[in-house]
Amino acid sequence: MSPESRTSQRIVTPMPFDRAAAAPSSLRYDLASRLGFDRATGTLSGATLPERVVASIFQTGARVSSIWSYRGFNAGCKAMQPLTPASDITARLNDDALFSFPFGDGYWGLLLDVRYNYEHDIERFFRGIADADYTLIDCGANYGYWSVLVSSQPFGGHRAIAIEPSSRNFARLQHNAALNGGRFVTLQRAIGAAEGMARLSGRKHEAFSIAGDQDGDGEDVPVMALHQLLDNGLVAANGRYVIKLDVEGVEIEAIKGGGRLLETDCVMICEEHGSDRNHTVSRYILDNTPLKLFCFDPVTAKFEHLHDVSALDHIKRATNFGYNVLATASAFWEQRIRGLSRA
Repeated sequence: MSPESRTSQRIVTPMPFDRAAAAPSSLRYDLASRLGFDRATGTLSGATLPERVVASIFQTGARVSSIWSYRGFNAGCKAMQPLTPASDITARLNDDALFSFPFGDGYWGLLLDVRYNYEHDIERFFRGIADADYTLIDCGANYGYWSVLVSSQPFGGHRAIAIEPSSRNFARLQHNAALNGGRFVTLQRAIGAAEGMARLSGRKHEAFSIAGDQDGDGEDVPVMALHQLLDNGLVAANGRYVIKLDVEGVEIEAIKGGGRLLETDCVMICEEHGSDRNHTVSRYILDNTPLKLFCFDPVTAKFEHLHDVSALDHIKRATNFGYNVLATASAFWEQRIRGLSRA
């Protein structure tokens, strides 16, 4: 790859990483927004009386919509926009993790409900492997939620590389990296089967994609294959990795571009959309790769080993959000996943 191509990736190098020193003092409270919300205590700070009323409405809407898998919450947030101040809010996820997003956002606004657990199965997985030595490769990082958490002390203080193609999302991703002391790398790229360019489009920040029809309101973004992380020296072939793929419809292309990276000691977290009753991503993994597949089953409360996709018929009950499967050929990661199931 040419030096010019390397520069176009917009790699932001973090501060020198010291696992022992990654403590709450690394948080940059001076960069936090005026509005703050503590997920542990439910305390809203810095808010005016009208903002407190609006936040209370969002919280009530989240709890009511949870009955229907949060259907309608986004629409409710849009309806509230005329009354919602155009400002950001910084949520304290734990004592070592700050996460900023727009106040009234129809996706991340659910965090204002302390009962809401975002991707609870993946949180359970990350908490269960906090003591392992690994690097998170967070593909489709959005604003960096998982990179913020996984690099925090309660989750083990791990290294993380957050990859996001959208320029708007990337700006917020960089801000959240700065909020947390610059402790993870940010990289502006889409993930695909090979290096190139693609058109990124979509109406919601959480659903921008390079798949589907071209959108005149979108943007052209550089695409990289996962194995290029090895070629560029961002990761080493002898490392241990958790690769999270939330790439909105191009998961299979991303797997095809995994190459040598997927041959390392890694586990891959792939999103299966609830509306896909063919379970396309999982079917591809089982039929075309040597990876073993696991998925959290809420009925058994375990990460079950999937020998075929039939179990996903009852696991994927809601059609409006994604489910996650874990895929690995690593004996280490298989043991850890099975250990979580026994726990």
